[in-house]
Amino acid sequence: MDWFSDVQQVYSHWTVTVHLVLLLFAVLAAKAITRRVLTALSERLDPREQFWRHALVTAAGPPAQIALWLVGLAVAIKVIIPLGPDPSPVVDTLTPVVGVAGVATATWFLIRFTVNVERGIYAYAERLGKPLDRMGTEALGKLVQAAIITIGLLEALRILGLSASGLLAVGGVGGVALGLAAQGLVSNLLGGLTVYVSQPFKVGEWVIMPEENVMGEVQDIGWRATRILGFDRRPFYVPNSKFNTAIVINHSRMTNRRIMEYVHVRYEDIDKIAAIVRDVREHLRQHPGISQDFFVVNFDSYGDYALKLLIYAFTITTSYAEYMQIKEDVLLETAAIIRRHGARLAVPTSTVHMPEGVRFYAAIERADGGQPQGVPAGAAPADAVEPGDTGEPAAAVPRLDDEVEIQGTETAEKLKEWRAKA
Repeated sequence: MDWFSDVQQVYSHWTVTVHLVLLLFAVLAAKAITRRVLTALSERLDPREQFWRHALVTAAGPPAQIALWLVGLAVAIKVIIPLGPDPSPVVDTLTPVVGVAGVATATWFLIRFTVNVERGIYAYAERLGKPLDRMGTEALGKLVQAAIITIGLLEALRILGLSASGLLAVGGVGGVALGLAAQGLVSNLLGGLTVYVSQPFKVGEWVIMPEENVMGEVQDIGWRATRILGFDRRPFYVPNSKFNTAIVINHSRMTNRRIMEYVHVRYEDIDKIAAIVRDVREHLRQHPGISQDFFVVNFDSYGDYALKLLIYAFTITTSYAEYMQIKEDVLLETAAIIRRHGARLAVPTSTVHMPEGVRFYAAIERADGGQPQGVPAGAAPADAVEPGDTGEPAAAVPRLDDEVEIQGTETAEKLKEWRAKA
């Protein structure tokens, strides 16, 4: 009867092969039909009016294709493969694989659906013109995604015959080591949760972290790090744990921008300061871009080389470009007021008081070959006169690069004392 067993075995192989081929064509046909149906539904649904249905249909596209293959494989495992000889090893191996793949596909579909719903909510709120808390919506979406992934992971462990509690118990020391190694990750997760709850800043706002030397626009708040785009268009990835302790300055939430400038006026114009301050103060009072709640224009102090006027005010706008235009207008008008009163802006100057009896002479050669400065007409270049002198030449006056000779011991001692004090 060996020949009968061989014939039966060959028949079983051919039966399994034919059924698998038919199943393959069925799966391919179902994929084509599903793709057409989902595409047609996606085109007919308006994402602004029916964003729930649109989110469901668009999220089901790729996962549905994978799900059809898994259904075909499950049918093959349960129906076709048992028709062949000794199907147990194949069935035992593929059954958990198909189960885990199905859980992964369902998790993928739910995450895609959550993301599409979040986008639909944004579009719907924007269309209605209603304010939407984007950070709260993003936080809720991330929490839902985390819950979906956690449930999917636990279900996959159950299909594989593993117990989560058993794994934690067996982990023991390894779990403690893993916890210590992942403490930075946990800290970043808690920091991200803190940012979502307390909302010191939102996506799109401009922040500064002085301690970290970070300044820029918040682009994304993730679970591990927050991406901040700097003014020079370089991205900063700041771990969320930093926000638990670091100082964060939110520029986007300021109500006004500050103008704080010192204007320097010459000391000889001190009698005109009162009138200048009065006119500048009146200019700020009438300026449409300056907040009238509080501003200061006063004579502040005596500087090293000038009288210091303080201009302290706030602009109504918080736009940086408009702020710079208002500040420019205030400074230029202040300079005009100073000129109208016959005063001048001061520049750094120094006055040197020389000891009595010390005289410096220098014969400065001219580039055009003319008579050097300080030398009377007809005198030798080595002869020089002190400015304001009557023209008598001084004897043996050295060049600028030579040592100056001091005549008289008393004058020489005075010069040494003056140099020592300097």
